[in-house]
Amino acid sequence: QVQLVESGGGSAQAGGSLRLSCAASGSIFNLYSMGWYSQAPGKQRELVAVIFSGGNTNYADSVKGRFTISRDNAKSTVYLQMNSLKAEDTAVYYCNLRVGWAQIGYDYWGQGTQVTVSS
Repeated sequence: QVQLVESGGGSAQAGGSLRLSCAASGSIFNLYSMGWYSQAPGKQRELVAVIFSGGNTNYADSVKGRFTISRDNAKSTVYLQMNSLKAEDTAVYYCNLRVGWAQIGYDYWGQGTQVTVSS
């Protein structure tokens, strides 16, 4: 069983920075990607950033140039560096780990960490 433990959420002023971490443990076979999703109140969960097993990354348009996703393979940890934060970044952020392939796979989720940005 795979477990994801997130840390690093909290409060920040607009223009500030936060760094989220997600440590994976357990038996991970056929890793496809790790990433971060956000869910604001009353909204659907949406992709923020993803890093694929080969190292490629994708970002939501709203965070391009401000957020950076990275991975430490030795620690099985993925990070999300969040700079130039905006009030609209306020949400619960969930770590995601996907095994398998793009069309057929299984998703593991962290418990979520709150990010609150005040303007």
